[in-house]
Amino acid sequence: MRPHDVSLRTCVGCRTRATRQELLRVVAIDSGEGLTEVVPDPDRRRPGRGAHLHPTPACLALALRRRAFPRALRVSGRLASGRVEEYVAGLAGEQQ
Repeated sequence: MRPHDVSLRTCVGCRTRATRQELLRVVAIDSGEGLTEVVPDPDRRRPGRGAHLHPTPACLALALRRRAFPRALRVSGRLASGRVEEYVAGLAGEQQ
């Protein structure tokens, strides 16, 4: 595979570029009651605008601290990130 054939994305946490396979795609969904939530999309099939993140607690913490999800997903207001936090924590627990 030639270098320009590889699909690169930027992690919203650490801002480094990586292949799609190395990153977790997340999307914003309306979970009702006026609350918008960031959810993991490991199969990359959910509709809507996505953002990419290394599936590590460090990159997730950086993204939350920088408030990167609302900007990357073009959503106004605060986003609930509990499901992404649980997913990343589960992956980190499997790797230990």
